[in-house]
Amino acid sequence: MSVRSADTKGVGTAAPPSDRARHRWWILAVVCIAQLMVVLDASIVNIALPSAQQDLGFSNGNRQWVITAYALAFGSLLLLGGRIADLFGRKITFLVGLVGFAGASALGGAADSFGMLVGARAGQGLFGALLAPAALSLLTTTFTDAKERSKAFSVYGGIAGAGAAIGLLLGGVLTEYLDWRWTLYVNLGFALVAFVGGVLLLTRTARDRTATLDVPGTILVSSGLFCVVFGFSNAETHGWSSPATWGLLLAGTVLLAAFAGWQTRAANPLLPLRVLLDRNRGASFIAVLICGAGMFGVFLFLTYYMQESLGYSPVKTGLAFMPMVVGLMVTTPLATNVLIPRFGPKPVVPVGMGVSAVGLAWLTTLDLNSGYAANVMPPLIVVGLGIGLVMAPAMSVATSGVATEDAGVASAAVNTMQQVGGSISTALLTTLSATAATDYLTGRNPKDPAVLAEAALHSYAAAYWWAAGFFTAGMVVCGLLYRRGVPQPDADAAPVVHM
Repeated sequence: MSVRSADTKGVGTAAPPSDRARHRWWILAVVCIAQLMVVLDASIVNIALPSAQQDLGFSNGNRQWVITAYALAFGSLLLLGGRIADLFGRKITFLVGLVGFAGASALGGAADSFGMLVGARAGQGLFGALLAPAALSLLTTTFTDAKERSKAFSVYGGIAGAGAAIGLLLGGVLTEYLDWRWTLYVNLGFALVAFVGGVLLLTRTARDRTATLDVPGTILVSSGLFCVVFGFSNAETHGWSSPATWGLLLAGTVLLAAFAGWQTRAANPLLPLRVLLDRNRGASFIAVLICGAGMFGVFLFLTYYMQESLGYSPVKTGLAFMPMVVGLMVTTPLATNVLIPRFGPKPVVPVGMGVSAVGLAWLTTLDLNSGYAANVMPPLIVVGLGIGLVMAPAMSVATSGVATEDAGVASAAVNTMQQVGGSISTALLTTLSATAATDYLTGRNPKDPAVLAEAALHSYAAAYWWAAGFFTAGMVVCGLLYRRGVPQPDADAAPVVHM
């Protein structure tokens, strides 16, 4: 086996096999454990919320902040975390992220008040913003041989796509058989395994001491993303006409526009525009954004449907999502190992978007008498098959071909798109579904349980239709943006391993 490595200027030199090259499959396992912990934490607490609320005594109005605190810190700091990984080393950033995430999880599990729980969730988001881009950039710089990269990203993408569903199942099991606090304590086990593996397997990279952190860019983008995520979160409780919603969204738009302008002038930009302006990479960022948004139409509202309309327990609800995970696991390796290397992303990702849209539209037919095997499981499998064709290929294309020194921030941009997409979707679909329920109740008896049950069905169907619309729009946009043919890797973009 020979290794060709490249410096930041793209000049290749011969080098002996590195430890990272020899242990790359073990590194993949470590990275995937860390990524699973971060991804499932976005959903694992959802099922535990009623128990936590009863235990700590917080109101329904405050309940959303247990979720929003994580999303705010995570979404607004991801680009900063990615740049820190590039500037100060991916190994140390990865390990610090793991320790901090574990500490925040332990604090949340021991919370004796609402404020303590919300603070711990914000801490998880902060350290997750360090951990997630470092993990993906480690994968990007470790696997650059085309065939091996496809295999690695099929595993990583499968976890990224299935993590939320696994979180629902694990959260249900822990809440039902142990205690809601274990939905936070469980992260200590994930973090310990990943930390030991990271210490033993990862190698430190030299720090570029000439580079400096883009402080103005950091302030602009972190503030802008905070305002956008916070603004959409406020839409759930304040409505779209409230200044707390549209004012923050407007401020976020202005700040992000100012950030984009500043990046063209900054000496060491936080997010070099060269990372975004490649057509294939830009299309992939959009695909991850839309997939993150559309997936919430499945997880959030189908969870409500199964528990409130069909009377499923938390564990049964989590198990009900597993066929979707199976579907995702079938098409993810097919897409990354067979279809993308042969046809490129242009036909594959849009087809995946279309398949997901069909599955979500199918979910609108569910009613109070629907059976699981005949009515719920088939559209879930279809959605999973579609997401498997989108998520891993888009993540792989979005991070391939970037210069080594930009791997962390490119990875952070991918995670940012997924997080912002999910945050926007949560607020938008919640508002639209509530409007659909209100419209249905007009002229009907709101105290009749049968009427309320039908109103809930109408609200869920509205969410599925809109989520299907997201995927349909993504199919069109990605079909137009992706270039034809198989992307040609830049051999000087990162170390390349030849077997």
